[in-house]
Amino acid sequence: MNPSEIPNGFFPDDVILQILARLPVKSLFRFKSVCKFWCRLPGEKFFIQLYNEISSKNSMVLVEIRKCSLSGVSNFVCVDRSSCYSEFSLGFLNDRVKVRASCNGLLCCTSVPNRSIYYVCNPMTRECRMLPRSRERPVSRYHPDNEATLVGLAADQSARKFNVVLAGFYRPFGRRPLDCLICQVFDSETNAWKRFASSCHDEFTHMNRNQAVFACGSIHWLTYACLYVLVLDLGNEVWRKIRLPDEIANGPSTRVYLLELEGKVSVIQISGVWMSIWVLVDYEREEWAIVDRVSLRCIKASIRSAFPISQTRDFVFLATQNQILVYGRKNKVWKVVYSVMGTVAYPLWFSAYAFRSTLLSCHGSLENP
Repeated sequence: MNPSEIPNGFFPDDVILQILARLPVKSLFRFKSVCKFWCRLPGEKFFIQLYNEISSKNSMVLVEIRKCSLSGVSNFVCVDRSSCYSEFSLGFLNDRVKVRASCNGLLCCTSVPNRSIYYVCNPMTRECRMLPRSRERPVSRYHPDNEATLVGLAADQSARKFNVVLAGFYRPFGRRPLDCLICQVFDSETNAWKRFASSCHDEFTHMNRNQAVFACGSIHWLTYACLYVLVLDLGNEVWRKIRLPDEIANGPSTRVYLLELEGKVSVIQISGVWMSIWVLVDYEREEWAIVDRVSLRCIKASIRSAFPISQTRDFVFLATQNQILVYGRKNKVWKVVYSVMGTVAYPLWFSAYAFRSTLLSCHGSLENP
């Protein structure tokens, strides 16, 4: 935190500020009526930075639970490592939506009735922003492209802005060549989409498409073959590839998952009863290093369905068919922090996202939730 950015009369080391920076967003806004100082606090740049820094160390898991697949009605649950959870809905969007991406406390949602409509929202502050239509041309047999194959959200807390990326593989009508990658990038500052094409061609599973990681000014996806990470550089609007470690790319068949760890790209490899955590320690030289190796024997019955969702230097969240597990990297203890009783329409790992509480705004200002 830069002291020069702190307004007169504000003391960031004060105990009260440290307590307020650790409150849930709803409680923080409720206490705005205490005094003028507390009322102005959530809008102050230095406090937003303090709040987001503390929140980044306390990652959570966002789970979408559909009670009935036919009704399309979903409940959302935020779970932390202390087994505390809170429920909320996205009803304030006044639309039936599904979550497509999550980044630094913001969600990117697409409208179910109209797939050309996208929203970016902060569910904690109940603030939302409907993006301009991503396409004006209606769907037809000549232009059959529908929903984007890849959806990514890049929420930059320091710059207080965000980008939404829609990318899909489309074959030119009546032509033989391989599909081209059409990419659209929305910039929250210009409130407009940019469109460009690329000749790269890769395959993705459903879970690979959902795990988009924002780090170092780029959005990353893991390809189906698990040989490399596909990277979109948002600043230069170019695609490139980062090869995975040889132990993963050339080793025996394993399960690999793409995550973020303290602003760096990370992959988790599950092989047999072992879970290895890799981090891209040198982004430019593409150098990887193992930072932890964890035995999964304590959850042997759940190894097949264990799906890493988010992590910090202290713990790792994993989702199974109907449970959320957390592993403490320091005390080496496994714990069930959330469980769904009875049957659910989808496994929890199918609709679980990394999440954190944040004051990051979609419009540059905050409203009462």
